[in-house]
Amino acid sequence: MILAAGRGERMRPLTDTCPKPLLQVGGKALIVWHLEALARAGLREVVINHAHLGNLIGQELGDGSNWGVQISYSPEAQALETAGGIVQALELLGPEPFLVVNGDVFCDFDFSRTPGIASEMIAAELLAWCLLVANPEHHRQGDFALHGARLAGGTDPAQLAARLTFSGIGVYRPELFAGIVPGSRAALAPLLYSAAASGRAGGELHKGRWTDVGTHERLRQLDAQLRGNGESQQ
Repeated sequence: MILAAGRGERMRPLTDTCPKPLLQVGGKALIVWHLEALARAGLREVVINHAHLGNLIGQELGDGSNWGVQISYSPEAQALETAGGIVQALELLGPEPFLVVNGDVFCDFDFSRTPGIASEMIAAELLAWCLLVANPEHHRQGDFALHGARLAGGTDPAQLAARLTFSGIGVYRPELFAGIVPGSRAALAPLLYSAAASGRAGGELHKGRWTDVGTHERLRQLDAQLRGNGESQQ
């Protein structure tokens, strides 16, 4: 699932007329980089939720065949936040663990690892698995500590000092969302902290490329990097 329902307030006025995941970097939309990476990894069934200007996302991406994937859409009259949007789409996602990617991040994580991660989660009875990155300047406090292959989200000084940032990429089991009523607004973070506290959340540190495209400046920087490295339109 690619999350694409956010309003993108910090990216206004661009997002007044363009959904944030359709903003261009390296000559193509942010969300297209995800679709191409998923197709290369063999993950071809994709669910995309949308709210703000969602009709433009459907018009631009269609059924996904241009990128070798099959897209199903989960429209939201009003954005339901991350967990609420996932719950709304659970019927499309099915009963097994599924990958979720924020539509406004850029990352070179190898999505072909997802089936293996899902199998490990089932064996270890985990509800969630999160990809973490080093804390960027705009989020220096981090989100979770990583103890071996498990997440910890406590507030004691040792854990706070070791915290890393959640990348917006994770693998989840439907059971993580039990109790959330479809159509209601719900955040993902409390569910992840609860799973971490009970020892049922795994994760790892990603040392490759990752950008949270949350400001005009970071959008410009990523665009320049991709063009400078000759990666645009590949």
